[in-house]
Amino acid sequence: MIKKLVRFSICIALISALLIAAAFGMKIYNEDYVESSYPLKYEKDVEAAAKRYGVDKYLIYGVIKTESNFDSDAVSHVGATGLMQLMPETFEWVQSYYVDETYEDYTFEDLKDPALNIDYGTHILSILLDMYDGVEDTAVSAYNAGVGNVNSWLEDSEYSDDGKTLKYVPFPETENYRHKVAQNKSCYKAYYTDKEERTK
Repeated sequence: MIKKLVRFSICIALISALLIAAAFGMKIYNEDYVESSYPLKYEKDVEAAAKRYGVDKYLIYGVIKTESNFDSDAVSHVGATGLMQLMPETFEWVQSYYVDETYEDYTFEDLKDPALNIDYGTHILSILLDMYDGVEDTAVSAYNAGVGNVNSWLEDSEYSDDGKTLKYVPFPETENYRHKVAQNKSCYKAYYTDKEERTK
């Protein structure tokens, strides 16, 4: 709990610093510290996947940061693998319904490769974003909890007022996850958009 509060505080402090800096035309944060906390690792692979599938690169970074914190060897207790923590059944689903010459020769073990893991994970995000009309929070919730669970929550007025967005979800892990992804994406976007503006 303490670690979560610290990470949240860092992000809020960063966004606040960026807003103040923008207002006064100055830099009041340590770039090395921010970039070590929110690195652009695997940038070439993220950029390629973002372009290929039309997914915001900062959302991809937000998911990677939340899922594995950039540990390409990460394996969860339920078998999720790699940077974007893909499950065997999700891999098989993509292979079965979205297979093309790019994917046909790969196995689940190949997802330990960062470039392939990012490509598959981003492909899945793009499918979910299309499924939920571009509502990132809903797509991210499905990425974590599965389409079946999210669809049932959207149909329940306790969890959704409009059938598109979620007020909250009954799985604490997913409720926490969707907020963490949004927080991490916001931190990435705030810092690196500001940096791009300053270096033009």
